[in-house]
Amino acid sequence: MKILTAAQLAEADKVTLEKQEITSEELMERAGTLVFNEIHKRLQGAPIPIKIFCGIGNNGGDGLVVGRHLIQHGYEVRTFVVNYSDKRSEDFLSNYEKLKEITNDWPELIKSENGFPEIHTGDFVIDALFGIGLNRPVEGWPASLINLINTSQAFVLSIDMPSGLAPDKIFKDGAVVQAGYTLSFQSPKLSFYLPDTMDYVGDLQVIDIALDREYLGKVDSNIFLIGKEEAQSLYRSRKINSHKGDYGKVLIIGGSYGKMGSVTLTSRAAMRSGTGLCTVFIPECGYDALQISNPEVMVLTDENSKMITKLPLNFDADVYCFGMGAGTNDATAKAFEEFLKTQNKPIVVDADGINILSKNKSLLGKMPENSVITPHPGELKRLIGEWKDDFDKLEKVKALSKKFKLIVVVKGAHTFIINNEEIYINSSGNPGMATAGSGDVLSGVITSFVGQKYSSLAATILAVYLHGSSGTIASDQLGYESLLAGDIADNIGRAVQELFNRNPEPVQKN
Repeated sequence: MKILTAAQLAEADKVTLEKQEITSEELMERAGTLVFNEIHKRLQGAPIPIKIFCGIGNNGGDGLVVGRHLIQHGYEVRTFVVNYSDKRSEDFLSNYEKLKEITNDWPELIKSENGFPEIHTGDFVIDALFGIGLNRPVEGWPASLINLINTSQAFVLSIDMPSGLAPDKIFKDGAVVQAGYTLSFQSPKLSFYLPDTMDYVGDLQVIDIALDREYLGKVDSNIFLIGKEEAQSLYRSRKINSHKGDYGKVLIIGGSYGKMGSVTLTSRAAMRSGTGLCTVFIPECGYDALQISNPEVMVLTDENSKMITKLPLNFDADVYCFGMGAGTNDATAKAFEEFLKTQNKPIVVDADGINILSKNKSLLGKMPENSVITPHPGELKRLIGEWKDDFDKLEKVKALSKKFKLIVVVKGAHTFIINNEEIYINSSGNPGMATAGSGDVLSGVITSFVGQKYSSLAATILAVYLHGSSGTIASDQLGYESLLAGDIADNIGRAVQELFNRNPEPVQKN
């Protein structure tokens, strides 16, 4: 799914009005009615006090449409117009008059803090203060109203986006509504998925308001939300007439004394993701652990018993993976540098491999094209330096990807995959996956799909989605707190089954 900018959504509105031969007021009626339908579907006429806070622009107009329909269906509604300016949009004014026609109580006007109503825990608050056109932080008494809403403990639903949040920028100051649920029009917004701003959104539902299909199909976007449908389109089924050599020969390099678990998880995840042949190169101290825990994996060892000092330069694989638990000592870093000089096939680099790159950034220029690096936020900061906000961070990561022709996986609650100017945002996963070793598993899944002859980009997108889906399948059985990285690895196959609605049962451990 494309993620569009505020400007593109405004243009989509304009094209829709022209091609569908409707007015902007009719489009507002359509959008507001769809919001009402979603609310009514859930409340079913329940006697819950509803308070609607409307701005004086088009987002406020949407709120007035919703309020009118709620009143006509017998709900207990108080509608407030937040009079923060003398300017009014025409569609707001039109819907203001329509609301007055059906009720003896005019919408209540708020001009200052003195006009704030009491908001109670049991209230249902609808936020229609500011929409996607907001171009400055919310300050002054409107900010105080937002703070009142946020501290009221009422349930808050935001129309299109939480007020105070912008789709394409981050305001350093100003108040933002903390929504419990956001009903957004037509396209999700980038700020819904950024670490700095995603917590304001609550549960998210995108409503199709039937904007012009041709425009939406043709409009250029370099930001995409990856869901089940996109993952399905990337996945390739196996041939009946096939053998292990058809599914990749991979070499996974990592581990050090006391840190063999990471590379064990990576190799296990690679095998669970369909790798045909997997070899692990580790310090000698990990030999018994790998052979016992992962009997399907072949093991080569460094002559050093506790750390990696020399890599197998002549080992022929379809893809290499380096870094998990490897440490950053000088001997390991030197071995990795010598290894890079001999390679032209993609390398997946994680954990200490990224830290080695951060300490010696000249090595980035020696990475084969279409290699993949998978930093978590701390590793990313060491790699690209500090950033002002999440938008600045994305620009810096795009510059890194473009300069070195790398795919960068920025791990987080919504993992971002960045390839040159393109951004792919993953939608699968859950908080239970914030556990040690989860990233090691992800590296194994990416490595496996690259080895199976997927392009590096397709492999990474598919792997990130299935990794998140696997975590959800496992946590449905175990709960967030009990989820382990090994559970994610063991449910990758079930995530593939779920991709095609085969209703998998999670692995139950003895």
